[in-house]
Amino acid sequence: MHKITTKIAGLALAGLTLLAPMSVAAEQIGYGRLIVNDFLGDGQDRWRSGSIVGSHLFGQPWDGAHPDRFGDIIELRILGQVIAPANLQTPSATDRPYAGALSIGAHTHFEQSGFDIALGADLTLVGPSTGIGHLQDGLHSAFGIAGPSSAVLDAQVGNTLAVTGVAEVGYEIEFSENARLRPFVEARAGDETLVRAGFDFVIGQFGHDELLVRDPVSGQRYQTTYQNRQGWSLLAGADVSYVDSSIYLPASSGVTLENTRERYRLGLNWQGESTSIYYGATWLSPEFTGQNEGQVVGALRIRFDF
Repeated sequence: MHKITTKIAGLALAGLTLLAPMSVAAEQIGYGRLIVNDFLGDGQDRWRSGSIVGSHLFGQPWDGAHPDRFGDIIELRILGQVIAPANLQTPSATDRPYAGALSIGAHTHFEQSGFDIALGADLTLVGPSTGIGHLQDGLHSAFGIAGPSSAVLDAQVGNTLAVTGVAEVGYEIEFSENARLRPFVEARAGDETLVRAGFDFVIGQFGHDELLVRDPVSGQRYQTTYQNRQGWSLLAGADVSYVDSSIYLPASSGVTLENTRERYRLGLNWQGESTSIYYGATWLSPEFTGQNEGQVVGALRIRFDF
């Protein structure tokens, strides 16, 4: 898998570096991943059911601070996700349609006038051609759990290809070496078109002089570079969005998009000498009018250094 993603990274880098300084060294300098699942949160298997995101970082070696030039660091991001109705066998007529999505994108991280900036683009494929529905069915069957029915998969969001532009701007306020607040704004246009504002607060050493990337589903931030400062860290955050459109909730599905979304999250990270464990929980507000309540998704990352 690492060899495959590195080859894909080369293709993504070739496109993004057309706009980047030619002096960038195309070596891998970091890596991060995060597993998000509804079962790890409120124990259900519905709506924002599950996702896996991985980031490979390329460019000049990380020195503890964002570079000041666009393209000096490029992140290849790969995301797979399952979005499902609350009942995988006989869903309500007012529930959202099933959707499996795969995306790959290139993003750059840099700093200007004290603001850290992330800019990038993702290519997202949604629909039966991703094979995610049948993969989920196979995994459920392996554990003796009912997977999505044929009727659910037949009614899933059709094959769609979307190009998505993403921009996030944040400003970190350091109260002490162990307490930091980072308000941010984000704009997204493509698979989902929205604007978002929120904050992240950290007590501890998590993210200190490290490059953190935001998971698109839960809003949790995960490490792609590591200083391995030992101890516990507590994370908290929230954001609110105005959502204009979503390919995961097409008009043809008969459900109506909620234009306002909220996310509230908590996380706990333990960093040992060669091992770290992160768990976070995010409450997601309803995304469509037929969704009668929010949901809690859990995020997990376990890392071993050898």
